[in-house]
Formats: sequence, structure tokens, C-alpha cells
Amino acid sequence: MPLTMNREVFVTCAVTGSGGTQDRSPHVPRSPKAIAESAIAAAKAGAAIVHCHVRDPETGAPRRDVELYREVTERIRDAEVDVVLNLTAGMGGDIVFGPTDKPLPLKENGTDMAGAAERIEHVRQCLPEICTLDCGTMNFAEADYVMTNTPGMLRAMGGLMTEIGVKPEIEAFDTGHLWFAKQLVEEGILKPDALVQLCMGVPWGAPDDLNTFMAMVNNVPRDWTFSAFALGRNQMAYVAASVLAGGHVRVGLEDNLWLEKGVLATNAQLVERAVSIVEAMGARVLGPEEVRKKLGLEKRAPLAA
Repeated sequence: MPLTMNREVFVTCAVTGSGGTQDRSPHVPRSPKAIAESAIAAAKAGAAIVHCHVRDPETGAPRRDVELYREVTERIRDAEVDVVLNLTAGMGGDIVFGPTDKPLPLKENGTDMAGAAERIEHVRQCLPEICTLDCGTMNFAEADYVMTNTPGMLRAMGGLMTEIGVKPEIEAFDTGHLWFAKQLVEEGILKPDALVQLCMGVPWGAPDDLNTFMAMVNNVPRDWTFSAFALGRNQMAYVAASVLAGGHVRVGLEDNLWLEKGVLATNAQLVERAVSIVEAMGARVLGPEEVRKKLGLEKRAPLAA
């Protein structure tokens, strides 16, 4: 596939994530108020989309409480700046096995398995424009932890997302995830104009070398919209790589804590840096209403409590 640079680019900011970064930088937000404020600052800096997880306000540990998502949603929706809201639906598929000589029973600390409806209940209530669908099971960094998304679970979750009118953002951590995402479209579970995020450099998914990246890009159907990111030091390099390959970009503290060597970043600073790269390449950065029109999104208020 020949490279065709994207001339109209939207920027997503992944605000806080669920990784153990809360004690590595004072800028990683924990409370719903702090998460919303960081998302709003990122929107003011040029992010058209904010991708949000929630955390325990005291410890910073990942959570999936509906009331935490509702507070984040309401604060962002009430802000003076417009932005497209993207909530994770990746929580509730965590398995931590016991020692290698006795993997069962599973470890209670870290294991969190929920049904499809429970995993997206906050999406149903908060009604963001977008929510994520992690399109596969994979070994994920830690020795005995598995991110679990079975074909049956993905069919159920994808169907529920489509039914309530929230656009799934397919998170693809390897080429096989794209393969299954295309199957979901063929089966009518996801709509044909799919949105996909190419997740590069996440252990142990697709490495963030350019050969692998282009293999991922070449497996995205031409009528889909794709964005991409890489972890850590390669985050800004992948802003340029994704635009050059025809895609959109994601930055934020979920994926990278540093603005430069020795300088911890804020979300707004990472967005500002990404915007400057995109514009220096001769592309235009899209605003949230343009993104809604491009992706067929509808901005809605949360359901009444």
C-alpha cells in the first residue's frame, strides 16, 4: 500500500489509563474532578477526543465504578470547551493466574472478570460518542496477567455498543485483532465505517518498529478510519508516522509520562507537542464538531440518574 499522508488530522488524548503510573508522575490524574480537568485542558490544547479511564481517587488504582464515570462525563459535558468523549470499556476482562506450577485457583488480587452488560453499563448510562473495544486476548506485560476478550464476549459487547448508538473504537494490539474486527463487521455486529486505534509497542502485542506498523496499517480496510500511538519515548515519533501513513494520532499520559528527557509532561503539553508536529507536516488539526461529522457521531447527555 503506498503512503498517502493525511491532511486533516484529529488528535486523541488518552488522559489517565489504568496502568500503575499514578505514583510515577504528579500529573497523572486520579479523582473524577482531576481527570475531567486534565481532559478539558487537553481539549483546549487541541485534542478533539479525550479517552478516559477512572481510578480510585485515593490510591489511583484502576476502577470501573459507574458513578466515577458519570462524574467525569458530567464535568466534561458541562465544560465551556467542546470535546468528543471516548470512555474505555476495557475493564472487567482481567485474569491473574497463580504460580506456574499451580496456576489455579486464580489470584484474587488483580483478577476482575465481568459479563458483557456489566462491562459497558457505564457506557449505557453516560452515552459518550465513542467507547473502546479491545479486539483480542493477549499476554499483557506482567508475568501471569492476561487481558481476556473472547470472541463471544467481543460479539456481545460490540452488539450492545452498536445497539445503544455509541461508536466502538476497535483497539488493535496485533494483526490478529484486526482480523477479528473485520469478522465483526462482516457479521453485522459492527457497522462498516469502523474506527480503529493501532496500539504499538504494548508488551506483548505488536512491537513499535515501522515494518510492523505498516503491516498493521496495510490490514486496515480502506473505508475504515484509523489512529495510532506508541508507548513511551516513541509517542511523538508515531504522531508523524501515523499522519504520514494516512492516519490520526493519539497522545497522553496513559501511554507516556515524559515531554522530553527529565521533564514530566501534562496532558495539555503532550497535545500541544502533537499539534505542533501535525501542523509542521502541513496538515490541519480537526476540531470536535468536524470529527463528529467525519465519524457519524452524536453528542448526547448522560441518562438521568
